[in-house]
Amino acid sequence: MNAQALGVLALLLGSMILLAQRRDAGLHRQASNEAWQQLRLIALRLPLALMAASLLGELLPRETLAILLGPRSGWQGIVLASGLGALLPGGPMVSFPFVILLQQAGMAPAPMVALMTAWSVLALHRVLSFELPLMGARFVILRWIVSLPLPLIAGALAALSLRIPEIGLG
Repeated sequence: MNAQALGVLALLLGSMILLAQRRDAGLHRQASNEAWQQLRLIALRLPLALMAASLLGELLPRETLAILLGPRSGWQGIVLASGLGALLPGGPMVSFPFVILLQQAGMAPAPMVALMTAWSVLALHRVLSFELPLMGARFVILRWIVSLPLPLIAGALAALSLRIPEIGLG
């Protein structure tokens, strides 16, 4: 991070503190306490998740991964990554270290975008745990039909924007 970015962040933080102080003198303390609670949660979980992901990385066959999800995987890699993202269980403490691991093992950017998009909008574990019981089958089916092409579109747009010839569009 360069000095300009740090300066902008400091200016934003200072502005937010001043605004919070004007609204309510205790508001920034409350926000700081909540931020500290979140940081403690992440600080405990993230190192363990990264360690588990790195151990899992030793078990993955890198040659096979490069063929299936690498720069030359094309549409097959985007479709496969979309399916993997939809099936990937857990929250960000599981998915992000796993995606970092896949990237280090040779996963190309376009399938990675497709995987993260599918994890965000199609995650089957969240659909079964929350959406289906709370919203009902009709809603879940409609949302899935509408959302199903999004990871494919995101992967294709990533390939186009990076001008990667992996799907024949760049």
